This record gives sequence, C-alpha cells and structure tokens, in this order.
Amino acid sequence: MLPAKDGDVRLEPSSQNSMMASRSSTGLFIPVFPEVPCDSNGQRMWWAFLASSMVTFFGGLFIILLWRTVRYLWAVCCHCNTKKKDVQRVSNVEKKDGTVVSEVGWMTSVKDWAGVMISAQTLTGRVLVVLVFVLSIAALVIYFIDSSNPIESCQLFDKDFTLQIDMAFNIFFLLYFGLRFIAANDKLWFWLEVNSVVDFFTVPPVFVSVYLNRSWLGLRFLRALRLIQFSEILQFLNILKTSNSIKLVNLCSIFISTWLTAAGFIHLVENSGDPWENFQNFQQLSYWECVYLLMVTMSTVGYGDVCAKTTLGRLFMVFFILGGLAMFASYVPEIIELIGNRKKYGGSYSAVNGRKHIVVCGHINLESVSNFLKDFLHKDRDDVNVEIVFLHNISPNLELEALFKRHFTQVEFYQGSVLNPHDLARVKIESADACLILANKYCADPDAEDASNIMRVISIKNYHPKIRIITQMLQYHNKAHLLNIPSWNWKEGDDAICLAELKLGFIAQSCLAQGLSTMLANLFSMRSFIKIEEDTWQKYYLEGVANEMYTEYLSSAFVGLTFPMVCELCYVKLKLLLIAIEYKSDQRESSTLINPGNHVKMQEGTLGFFIASDAKEVKRALYYCKACHDDITDPKRIKKCGCKRSKTVGSGRIRLACCLGCGEADRGCSCTSRSTRSNMKTPSCTLPLSPTSVSDKSATLRSSKSNYNGYIKSTMDAPVVQQSTLSPKKKQRNGGMKTSPTCSPKTIRHDPVMIPSHDQMEMMDDNVKRYDSTGMFHWCPYRDIEKVILTRSEAAMTVLSGHVVVCIFGDVKSAVVGLRNLVMPLRASNFHYHELKHIVFVGSLEYLKREWETLHNFPKISILPGTPLSRADLRAVNINLCDMCVILSATQNNTDDASLQDKECILASLNIKSMQFDDSIGLLQANSQGFTPPGMDRSSPENSPIHGLERQTSISTGANIPIITELAKSDRLLNAVCVRQDKSCGTNIPMITELVNDSNVQFLDQDDDDDPDTELYLTQPFACGTAFAVSVLDSLMSATYFNDNILTLIRTLVTGGATPELEGLLAEENALRGGYSDTHTLANRDRCRVAQLALYDGPFAQLGEGGCYGDLFCKALKTYNMLCFGIYRLRDAHLSDPSQCSKRYVITNPPYEFELVSTDLIFCLMQFDHNAAQCRSTLSHSSHSSHSSSKKSSSVHSISTKHTKSREPRDKPKYVPL
Repeated sequence: MLPAKDGDVRLEPSSQNSMMASRSSTGLFIPVFPEVPCDSNGQRMWWAFLASSMVTFFGGLFIILLWRTVRYLWAVCCHCNTKKKDVQRVSNVEKKDGTVVSEVGWMTSVKDWAGVMISAQTLTGRVLVVLVFVLSIAALVIYFIDSSNPIESCQLFDKDFTLQIDMAFNIFFLLYFGLRFIAANDKLWFWLEVNSVVDFFTVPPVFVSVYLNRSWLGLRFLRALRLIQFSEILQFLNILKTSNSIKLVNLCSIFISTWLTAAGFIHLVENSGDPWENFQNFQQLSYWECVYLLMVTMSTVGYGDVCAKTTLGRLFMVFFILGGLAMFASYVPEIIELIGNRKKYGGSYSAVNGRKHIVVCGHINLESVSNFLKDFLHKDRDDVNVEIVFLHNISPNLELEALFKRHFTQVEFYQGSVLNPHDLARVKIESADACLILANKYCADPDAEDASNIMRVISIKNYHPKIRIITQMLQYHNKAHLLNIPSWNWKEGDDAICLAELKLGFIAQSCLAQGLSTMLANLFSMRSFIKIEEDTWQKYYLEGVANEMYTEYLSSAFVGLTFPMVCELCYVKLKLLLIAIEYKSDQRESSTLINPGNHVKMQEGTLGFFIASDAKEVKRALYYCKACHDDITDPKRIKKCGCKRSKTVGSGRIRLACCLGCGEADRGCSCTSRSTRSNMKTPSCTLPLSPTSVSDKSATLRSSKSNYNGYIKSTMDAPVVQQSTLSPKKKQRNGGMKTSPTCSPKTIRHDPVMIPSHDQMEMMDDNVKRYDSTGMFHWCPYRDIEKVILTRSEAAMTVLSGHVVVCIFGDVKSAVVGLRNLVMPLRASNFHYHELKHIVFVGSLEYLKREWETLHNFPKISILPGTPLSRADLRAVNINLCDMCVILSATQNNTDDASLQDKECILASLNIKSMQFDDSIGLLQANSQGFTPPGMDRSSPENSPIHGLERQTSISTGANIPIITELAKSDRLLNAVCVRQDKSCGTNIPMITELVNDSNVQFLDQDDDDDPDTELYLTQPFACGTAFAVSVLDSLMSATYFNDNILTLIRTLVTGGATPELEGLLAEENALRGGYSDTHTLANRDRCRVAQLALYDGPFAQLGEGGCYGDLFCKALKTYNMLCFGIYRLRDAHLSDPSQCSKRYVITNPPYEFELVSTDLIFCLMQFDHNAAQCRSTLSHSSHSSHSSSKKSSSVHSISTKHTKSREPRDKPKYVPL
C-alpha cells in the first residue's frame, strides 16, 4: 500500500478488513478503495460540505422572503395611518426637515460607505474590485493545483499550505460579500446573482474543511465564473476603450469561464462516481482531460477517446451539448471575426532615443506617399535621421503596403484619424518634430478638401499647441481660416503651402521669362544626376536638373565683403551659386534679401541660399578659410580646417560699401548728422542701380538734395543682417530663425539711401492712387466687369501685341482657381506701368464673373467671352502676337480614365499649335494705328471702357530695362529678327499648359518621343517650359520641413511680393485696397525681378560667340549687379546644322566653362531702376514704326539719349522679347 501523505489518515489492511465486516454487519455503504482517502471510520463527508452551502443559500433566501412578507403585511395593516401622517408632514415642514436629518441614521451611512467601497468610481473602489478579481483567479489556480489530488481526502489545516492560502482568500471574499450585501438595494436580486452563488458554494466549504480536517474539491471550480467580469476590470483600468475590444473580451471571457466551469463539474462527478451506484462507477480523469472532453463535445467532433461513464456525467453532457454547441457556433465565429477585423496597423509608435520622427496625414495614397518619400529620403540630403509615421483611417492597399515594406527602416504606418485624440497619442504627436498634412490635388471640391485639412490642423493644435504643422492648401482664400486658430504661429515653423497660389505664381513668372517655372520646380525638387554621354539637349538639361536649393551659414572669411564679391567668389572658387541671404531687422524679424547688390557687406553668421548639386557641396561655404584654401583650385579639397574661427560677434548690420555723401568708407563720416540718423527708420525709394561709380552716386545725391530738400535720410541706421543665434552646424533646417511665410516689403530693398526719381516725386505730389496700400502691386479703382468685356469685333479691331492671353475653361459650377494669384505677379510694383503686359482672359463669362471680384482692382485687364477652342476668338485677341498664352482649366472631370482629366487643355493646346497666321498682316496690324472703338480715348486709357488698353507697341520686360541704353547696330538687326520667333505658325506661339495628370504630357507634343511612363521632369514639354503640373509642388513639403526659409524664398520669387499685411487685408476684404504713394510704399518697389538677357547684341555679344558662361556671370555681376542663374537655349543649338525648331529648354546653373551660343537667353535677377519710368514720357501713342523690334529699339533709344549726358557711354546688354 502507498504511504500516506502528511496529514492524511490511511487505513491498514486490518482496518480495511474490520470495515468490510462492519459493512456486512450494519449494511452501511463505506467505500474502502485505496484511491478514496477517509478517516479511521472510512466514512465520506462530502454531504457536509454540500449541506453547508445549501443551508447558507436557502436559509438566507428564506430570511429575505420572510422579511419582505412581514414588511408587506405591516404596510397593509398600517395603510390607514399613512394618509394622516402625510397631512402632518405637510403642516409641519420645518419639523419634518429636522426629522429627516435625524432619520439619516447609521444604517444609511453604513450603506453609503459600503457602496463607495465597492464602486469603481473611486480609487478605493477600483482597487478593491481589482483585488477581488485577482484573488478569485488565484483561488482558481489553487483549485487547478488541488485537482490533481483525490476529490476528498483527510487534511490537517496546519500542514496543508494550499488550504491555508485558500482559507485566507475566502475570509476576504466573505468580507467583500458583506459589503456587497449592505450596499445592495434589492437584497433578493443580490442573493440570486452569479457572484453570490459562487460565494455560497465556495466559501462555506472551506470553513467546514478546517472544522473536519478533511478537504473536498467539490464546487470550487465555480470560481472560473469570475472570469466573466474580466472586461469590466479592464474597463476600470482604462485598458479597454473601444467597443470592439470590449465585445471581444466579453465573448472570450464568457466562453472560457463556461468551458472551465463545465470541465470542473465533469471532473467532480467522473472522479466520484454515482452515489446510487455506491460510487463504484468512477473513473480517474485529470481536470485537463475534462477540459479536452468538453472542447471536443462543444465542437461536435467527439473523438471517443475520452467520454463520461457516470450517469451524472452523461446527463450533464446531454444538456451541455445543447447550450455548449449553441455557444460554440455563435461565439467562436464572432470572436474570429472580431480578431480578423482588428486593425492590422492599430498599434502605437515607440519613439527611438536620438531619432526624430514626423507624422504625415491627410490624403494618403500610393502616388502622394511615393512622391513624398522620393523627395524626403533623397540621397542628396545630408543623412536624414528622421522616421516617418503615416497616420490614415483607411488601411493601405497592397501596392502601398509594399512601398512601406521597402522603406520599413524609416517608415511606419498606423491606422487611425488625426481627429481622434487617442490616435494622436498612439503616434506620439506630442514628441513629433513636425506634422505634415497632404492634400488631394485632384479632388472634385477643393473647398471641402481645404476644410478637412483645416479641421485636421485644429485637432492637432488642440491636442498639442506647440507642434509644428506644414499643411497643403488648395485654394488661396482658405489660408485665411488658418489665422483663426489661436496656436497657429508661423514664427514657430507653421506653414501653409497653397498649391493654387504657387502653381499660378510659377505660371505667371513664365509669362515674364518663359521656362522659369521649369527651372524653379527643378530647383526645389530632389533629382538624382543622370549622366548621358551623347551630345543631346537632354544631357545639358539633366546636368541642370541635378541642382537643388540649399541653405548654409557663410564662413567668417566672407565677413566684410560685398554681396557681389561673395557671390563671385562662391561661384568661381567654391562652384556654388549664391542667390540670396537671410536678413534680420532690428526688430529681430527674419526675411530674405535676393541679390541685394553691392551696397551690402557680409557679417558674421549670415545665412546664404545656394544652388548646388548636393548638401555636401554647400558645406564649402561654411568651411572656406582664406588662409588655408586661397590657393586651392579643386573645390573638393575644401574641408574643415584647424584654424581658429573668429568668435567675435559682429554688429550684425548690412552696411554700405561707402558713404554716398562723401565717398568715405567710414560709417562715422562727418556728412551724417545725429538728426538724420534718427529718421532712417522711414524707408523710401533707392538710387538707380545702374553701373555708375561711387562719385557718380555722390553727385546724384547732392543734386537731388536741392530738388527734394529734406528727403535724404541717413545711411547709418540702414536695415541690417543680424548675427544668427543658431549653430552653423545646422545646415538644412533653420529651426531657430523662423521666416515669415510672405516676405516683408522691406526685405527686398537694395539701397538704404532713399532718393525719389522724377516719376516717383510726381506720384507723391498728386493724389492718384496708383498702388495698393502696401505698395507691392499696381492698383486701379473698382471697375464693373462690363467695362472690360470685349466683343469679338472690338477685340479684332483692337491692336493687341506683347500681351498675355489666358485661356480658361470653366462654368458656373466649376470651383474658382484663384486667377488673382496669376495676375498679382504680373502687376507687381517693381514693374513700371508701361512695362505691364496686358492680360486678356478668354473663357466663359459666367465663370469669369465669379473671379472678377478679386480682379477688379488690377489695371490692363480685358475679357473676351467665348471659348478657347474657338479659333475666331483666338484670332480676335491676336494670339499670334502675344508674349505668352496660358491654358488653364477649372473644370473638375470626375472620370475613371485619367487621360481624360486634361482633355480641354490638351485640345486647346493642339488647336492653337495647328493654327496658321499671315505674319505680315499681323505685323502690319501690330504696328498700325488701328481703329479705335467708340468710346475709347487713346490719350486717356484710364477713362476708356476697356481700362488700361493702350494702343502702343509691345514693350517687353527686358526691352526697357534701364541698363539698356544703346540702339542695336545695323549689322546686328538681322540677328535680332532671327532671334524673334516666327509667329506665322501656331507651334511658335509661347505657351504654357496646366495639366492635372502628369502622363498626359505625352499628348502635348506630337513630335517628341517621350514614353508614357516617363517622369514629368524628363519630358520635352516640361523641360521646354510649355507644360506645368501641380504635382511638381509636392516636393515643397519636404523642402519646407528641412528648411522653412525655402518656402519664403520661393514665395518671394513667384508671388510678386505678397506680404503678411496684404494677406491679412485680403482675408478681411477679399480685395486690394488702394493707397497714396509715399516714401514707404515707393520704397517697396525696390525689389529684384527675373528677366531674360539676350546674347545676340550688346556688351555680351562677344561672349555669345563661343564664350564661357562663367565670364558672362562675372561681367554681369560686376558691371550691372545682375545675377545670372540659367540659360534658355534652343533645343537643337548643339547640332552642327541646327534645325528651324524654335523650341527651347532650360539649363540650370551651368558650370563656369560652359560654352555659350548667340541664340541663348540668360535667366538673371536684375535690379529695379527708378529712372526707367521716365521713358514713359518719351513714348508716343500715335507714332509707330514698321517693325516691332525696331519699335522697341526706338523706345530704348529715347532712354539712351536722355541719360548719356550724366554718364560715360558704354556698351549695354540688350533684351529681346521671347
């Protein structure tokens, strides 16, 4: 026989024999099997354990029912006294109040205290509820351990450790039961609760075990029913928050608790046997075998290897199959469905120490993400140690998921919405470096898309006000809503990239310098260098495409040098193109100076804007040391040297190279008085930046004093560049020096000495409002749209030449594209009035009426109602004589075929290219006096029905630049005509077409060999500047993140000078407000602009015959303060036998030794010249020459003769129209 355990009482064989004898003599059933431990008498006591539970349950139930019965009888008997008591309560209100206070006795207090203790609304209650649940699971674990022992055995309490622990747990359960009973409002319902029944059948048997010194496994398996409360516990702990998660946990807990409870019952009856069978039919089954049996039973598999043998077990299985099968069939599929529908990307982001992360949300699809990642993770960027976290409420498709997997080391995706604070917490938005919001550029309702993005900004800023946000906006007028967000602050890096504003700004700059849109788009996009060995136009174009825009702090070796000197040194020595520097005013506001001129001297810590092929090259500007690198010819050898760099903080001011009053370089010269210094804060217009000596400027200054006494301001307090407080190591992103999203008008000034020209003094003397209140744009009073409408016959009889034709598709239901953003750069105040190109809109009148609200204050605008597909309308506006034809579409084509999205623009483009014109008749018409429609006064265009429509020759942007002072020589006149494009064929009309779908660019040029899968920037129409797609602006998101100054620079270049003041005004009134000309507004005209320099004649003509681009760069910079940055070259210029093709392509930042040809047009940043306005008085409105080129030369000649007395005659560069 097996030895007995400690505390167990085992029978000896002699005792067993005596028990058998006792059984036979007395007839009592006493099992004596060795597997059934018992006391010395061999008697089972399971009924004692069960009786304790039954008595407790039914006894308490009887007491509750008896108490209710007594209360009911008492209420019935005392019903007659109730009404009398009610009357007494009404008559003795004050007395009753005192009684009520006295009635709140100790029972009520105890009940309230118990309710608080078991309530999960308090911390104590939550702790107690969680503790009860944990102890219940611990008691269930003890049951699992004891289930390996016999069902009933003799145990000594002081030696059974598990019994001692179980006893402690049950004492706690008893106390908690008492609290629940006291707090219960309905005692009967409480007594019948599942948790109460569990306590009835588990707590009393433990006390019986201690009393009898024996253990009965019994119904302790009922503790598994406590698992049903698992979801409640998790909700108390704020672990479960979503309905799906709560439902899933509920289903799982109910299924598991039922499963384990049923297995415990089978384990009890199978290991005990049937009582009426004298417990002889038992079988040894472990608890986990019973668990297995119940699972195969519920699933209706029934292998038969384990089965119930007792009658009680089989009877239970019959009923359990009915309920268990129903539960299995309903719960399991629902559980699987919930688990299957669980978000695959529903986790939380784990931040990595030492690595920043950004959150990208908004419009997330394959195209937007691939374009963003291609630019953000480009290899030309300097070690992008940033992790990208995408957050979107729709799971990615297979293609997008594959893209994320290819970039898994730096990209993570989470499914959720930025409008949900819980999802924002999942992606750790509070620790993110920035949040980027992408917009759907192809949506049918742009205003709705902008509203969605604005709501995203509001949600993110509400969750974390300090987060930096860069968002895309589709419509310009929706930017004003961002200003309503209190925590929106551009000084902290918040930026809104308005696609319509920049897209139309790019196109407008192409109207002034064709091809500029392509060059700027390539500069702000990351492109890899593609090397081509063949001598084709693609070779030179792709060499320029590899250039991008970067910022870097200038080395202390540049301190004291003027901007042109630094620019030349960087280009020649460092192979870098410096185009602008950061400006910081005395008020600590940052802005940007573009090609500021030779009056600016560099100070310590100046930030420069460079054009280079990668970020490592720009480091040369920071590392350059004159002592160590002066004799180095290879720029790649310029590395960080060991010289001690100057730590002296400079005055932080941009200074004049010399005093224009006395010609001395000392800033403290005697010609400057204290009183004049204090007046320098009022800006005004500048001296003409023509190539004159300092003595000439001084003479001009002295002569101007006599004409305009008191206007001269001191040069001592001129605007300055403050020393940057950032470390020079931070190259790409200027995190501490935030730049206004729109440059201040004072930031583009080039000469601190303010002298009004004759034209400007006339403007200041009269009371005519010629500019808007900021002085940044030409302005005219409000005009009704009827006054600018041209009929087809009026347009045909009107001489239109050198104008801009805007073909717009749209109807009354189309979303407005914001034509104001197209017109504003063409009406910038750094053009003189006679230089403004007339704009003619051709399109639906109903649509243009909706746009007219924002256009009625701009001069020189006409409207021809019609359609761009009508050749009659196009001929009426002399499209063959225009300087640029712009094709836009406001129609949203909701079609599944992407190729049909641009059908109107493509058809209009092909229609124009197929047109033929009589060039001689066109030239004759352009140079004749023409027929004046009734009501039009030629001498006063302001009063004509068609405001600003002057009958004069076309004066292009380049042809009347002040520095052009010499008439073309007779032997060069033929070359001028050759450079001019033949307008007899529509293919030679300068044109730029807006596309929605990039792949549609293949349909614009029928003679190119572009593959449909070719990227947009590699196609011929884009390289030539004749096609533009809004997708190229996607790169601005990443460019702005790495350097917020980049967005300021591009806005300064393309918007014509939009300022925060102007944006605030447009947000309030949605229209420009006129202002009187004063020193402040006239000074704002002094801004750089882009032009194209022709090489066929002038002082650069000899360089056009095989000269080097670097020589042209240096000569233009030194002599005229013009900064060259690219070439617009004929497509077949590289061929030995050039064809007659007039197409040109863009070459960005050519190297020094790049060979020039005479037909090249040079992109340059030219200074503003006040004296150019004087040419307007010499232009005759009634006399015209026989050729447009001769006409422009005559106008230039009048300028030349007026100024030849004040300066030495020298060769000047010549500009020609495109």
